[in-house]
Amino acid sequence: MNFDLTEEQKMIRDMCRRFAENEIKPVAARLDEKKEHPAELCQKMGELGLMGIAIPDEYGGAAMDYVSYMLAVIEISKACASTGVIMSVNNSLYCFPINTFGSDEQKRNYLTPVASGKAIGCYALTEAGAGSDPASLRTTAELDGDTWVINGEKKFITSGNVADYCVLAAMTDKEKGYKGISSFVVDLKNTPGFSVGRVEDKMGIKASGTAEMVFSDARIPEENIIGEVGAGLRQMLTTLDAGRLGIGAQAVGIGRAVLEEALEYSKVREQFGKAISRFQAIQWKLADMATELDAAELLLLRAAWLQDQGKPFEKESAMAKMYASDIAMRAAVEGVQILGGYGYCKEFPMERHMRDAKICQIYEGTNEIMRLVIARNLLN
Repeated sequence: MNFDLTEEQKMIRDMCRRFAENEIKPVAARLDEKKEHPAELCQKMGELGLMGIAIPDEYGGAAMDYVSYMLAVIEISKACASTGVIMSVNNSLYCFPINTFGSDEQKRNYLTPVASGKAIGCYALTEAGAGSDPASLRTTAELDGDTWVINGEKKFITSGNVADYCVLAAMTDKEKGYKGISSFVVDLKNTPGFSVGRVEDKMGIKASGTAEMVFSDARIPEENIIGEVGAGLRQMLTTLDAGRLGIGAQAVGIGRAVLEEALEYSKVREQFGKAISRFQAIQWKLADMATELDAAELLLLRAAWLQDQGKPFEKESAMAKMYASDIAMRAAVEGVQILGGYGYCKEFPMERHMRDAKICQIYEGTNEIMRLVIARNLLN
């Protein structure tokens, strides 16, 4: 059993760490306050190969492995969780399904610009009445001659307000329930009938847009269906397995930021004539954070390694996402407690970490659903 990273994996981790520290961290608070999409950072990440890390170079990607992807998302999210989730969705929820299930033509036309960082991708699945239960999808796709006519509204779509392309889940046969779901790739900038609806005002990850996407008799070419008609659910489940790793890595990144800032503060804050880091109550909080974050990262790397080997990783992905997001939230709560009143003020980034951590327990499948996925795998 070898826990050492390869030289290539160390290289991308260190590169992302430098980039995050020098380019992202200094502007993270401003991006959060202004709810500003980090367009310039996304462009730079594209130039560094971070927007399509595991995609073959022939389609604009960096052709690296999923372990490297985890390390990269952790470092980016440590500096700014909003930037981290934009990067994660681009890689996991848009690039992954097209690379895995798309045709060569779809990869050339719709994967290359996004994996190379020249465009932004998103994944349009969730609706007002369909999140954990995809069979409740109301968005429809009906074939009319050589075009699909799309009608429906998507909700809570990360990057939905800025994306150039999306992978869309829609019902092609309502009578078949789950088996009637199909996936499509949509060129959003060139699809009449598509519009961006409400952009949510959220608790956290404020620099990442979360939007409604409205399709009203929107027409896309027949060849834009991904794979076969009715194959959408299988594609969706595999895609979400990959996406959960990205969110788990985002959560670990947030937790790492909390730990580093709590450690630094505890060494300089004095009470009763000594640094608070010398009090056992603080030491125990720091020890728990460090232990749980290491455990979460190991769960992530195991799942990513399984994905790299082409082995099943559904259970391991759910475990990693669930545990990482739970401990990120726990770490953030303790981080605010260690900083006391300062932790509750915007003068320090700790309160932002706490706001950002919460969503990791919700999107890419709530942690309640993650426990169901894990249990199903155990029982089967």
